[in-house]
Amino acid sequence: MTVICSTGVHDKHDVYALQCPCRDVLDLLANKWAALAIGALEDGPVRFGELQRRLQGISPKVLTNTLRRLEDSGFINREIYAEVPLRVEYSLTDLGHSVSAPLSGLRSWVEAHLHEIS
Repeated sequence: MTVICSTGVHDKHDVYALQCPCRDVLDLLANKWAALAIGALEDGPVRFGELQRRLQGISPKVLTNTLRRLEDSGFINREIYAEVPLRVEYSLTDLGHSVSAPLSGLRSWVEAHLHEIS
């Protein structure tokens, strides 16, 4: 098994390796707002305002940055409709749907076990 995360080509990624790009993805997905945004998109396309209302407490700036990072990483699509007024919808890509199941499990686990956590 070759693990060379700092230089590029690898047979296997190692998230524990200092320079492994897996860490950037883990950092993004472990972010509270990213995990919640992905969950809010599980049922289909949603507009920015709807997302902001669903994710209570998120500022427009943080939501914008979170959506951009998720889009840049290939987890969500941003579709612009040429209407007046302009309409923008966000939806999960296939990659986004594939990560939504484990994140949903984590969100459910937190809700079920919160009373046990100090």
